[in-house]
Amino acid sequence: MRYFIQLSFDGTAYHGWQIQPNGASVQETLQKALSTLLRQPTEVVGAGRTDAGVHARMMVAHMDTSVELDCAQLVYKSNKLLPHDIAVQRIWPVEDDMHARFSATSRTYQYHIHTSKSPFQRHYSWQVTFPLDFDRMNEAANRLLQYEDFTSFSKVDTDTKTNLCHITEAHWRQVEEGSWVFTITANRFLRNMVRAIVGTLVEVGRGRMTVDDFCQVIEQKNRCSAGESVPGHALFLTNVSYDLKALRTPKAPNDDKEGVL
Repeated sequence: MRYFIQLSFDGTAYHGWQIQPNGASVQETLQKALSTLLRQPTEVVGAGRTDAGVHARMMVAHMDTSVELDCAQLVYKSNKLLPHDIAVQRIWPVEDDMHARFSATSRTYQYHIHTSKSPFQRHYSWQVTFPLDFDRMNEAANRLLQYEDFTSFSKVDTDTKTNLCHITEAHWRQVEEGSWVFTITANRFLRNMVRAIVGTLVEVGRGRMTVDDFCQVIEQKNRCSAGESVPGHALFLTNVSYDLKALRTPKAPNDDKEGVL
């Protein structure tokens, strides 16, 4: 049986989601907890890979078991066993062909910036000490929706087969005085893509690059043309979306009811 797991985590202490040979990862920590509770080796597959230090308000993973689980009890026990910086919100059964990564229809990330020193924002937002023109940055961000090939914002030498992505949302919004958040939604993201986009938009906001220059960076398909990647501690994965029809809980024997999640 296949189960989906919804969780959140503070990525500060981890080398990203994916298991690493020489550092702690969220995936490995979750697998160890589930393996202990289920008393059998348990692997989990995530909806995507987050970089070192990046956080997730919502991550989805799946696991396979040979027995039916008491999902509410497993959520409770998982949270008792997991460290304080990882929390499981929900576990539920899905059809066997559902896949946390490949069945996802979109992901949403948010990047946080603040413009003055703050002891409370420093762990989860990037402080900038120079003025930014957010109207111009929004104009450039809107141009992202016109493109599909984002090689210029991808980490080089990756194992991806294509650098094509369909971005449906990209904008900056002021959340309070001196604090801004960049929201971007796409069907998929390349490695380091959001941090590279934000770094290049900052170049536009500083007046070092025009909106047309920004478009040329995308069209050149060259990582060296884009701006530097911004720090990972201010980046959050905030949502993973799936087709609601595909997320129906499998029917129990002799049960004609369908529960749409």
